Amino acid sequence: MLSFYVHIPYCVRRCGYCDFNTYTPAELQDGATLEIVSGGYIDAVLKELEAAPTDQVPTIFFGGGTPSLLPPKDLGRVIAAIKARNGLTENCEITLEANPDSVTSEKLAELINVGFNRISFGMQSANPDVLKVLDRTHNPENVRKAVDMARAAGFASVSVDLIYGAPGETLSDWAATVKEALSLDIDHISAYALIVEEGTKLAAQIKRGEYTMPDDDLMADMYLLVDQQCLQKGLKWYELSNWSKPGHECRHNIAYWKSQNWWGLGPGAHSHIDQKRFWNVKHPNAYKEKVFSGQSPIKDSELLNDEQKKSEYIMLAIRMPAGVRKAALSVAQYERTMEYIKSGHVIEREDSLALTATGRLIADRVTHEMLR
Repeated sequence: MLSFYVHIPYCVRRCGYCDFNTYTPAELQDGATLEIVSGGYIDAVLKELEAAPTDQVPTIFFGGGTPSLLPPKDLGRVIAAIKARNGLTENCEITLEANPDSVTSEKLAELINVGFNRISFGMQSANPDVLKVLDRTHNPENVRKAVDMARAAGFASVSVDLIYGAPGETLSDWAATVKEALSLDIDHISAYALIVEEGTKLAAQIKRGEYTMPDDDLMADMYLLVDQQCLQKGLKWYELSNWSKPGHECRHNIAYWKSQNWWGLGPGAHSHIDQKRFWNVKHPNAYKEKVFSGQSPIKDSELLNDEQKKSEYIMLAIRMPAGVRKAALSVAQYERTMEYIKSGHVIEREDSLALTATGRLIADRVTHEMLR
């Protein structure tokens, strides 16, 4: 089996916290429109596809950037090519990340027609002040409209992405956002703690003292709040930052967390095939240039040895409810986890170790202790 990630690197404007590999048309070419800079992009992706293995495909995920900016027929060309070349499993999950402002009923119907069955809207917050800090452009009222339109169009799974811990956000602000999200007709929520990355507009604003970040205790309360609220609405956590109704887990992301094989198409996209990891050149223009001149767009690669594979397994498995198999741990690693079992952060089962709700708050620390 081989999953595909398709990177669409375009955004109308860059959000202040974002350090993803995305570009506005003006950043790529002075005075250019989206149509100009994205011209030929799908052709380049289809050309790169020719180098990928031909195993059957259980999931395809279009991320970005803002994939919903491109016409559905163009995105559909990629789905059709993968289907013709590799074949899709009967229940292949095909996801589109979307900005709530960039969809219409007509566009959503077209997306269904070309093969999408799952959509993830970047909601981030229901609070206009928080959206302003994050530099998000969408109107919070459009999220409900977008979700309802997606359901009416026939999407089987609808998800929203949330971000907590923005400068100035209070626990009651966050509680209102979670309440609003859970009142929508959705079956999946991703909630990520805001990480301020060097080089972003938000990092510069914090450095200048315009904003201050919330403390760790508030971040912990925010996480526990979304966890409890989701559970009450029938959404269970299945990965540190993800909750879903039964059968609506994002199978594409699970493929990452289980270190299965996937191929990333597009600039900066990462791939993992057996024990080899590799990634493409980052800039869309360099990517197109390489692909169209018959060169591989791969910038670099690494072969994971057994020790690295084992460490990676522990780092990823601890993020999920099933936890880490005891058999994968050395005696020393197991013994270092004992203090967390005693403190109630880790639960010990017959053949595995898993995080409790409070353990999830210090997942990085537990992982570090296991691996050191």
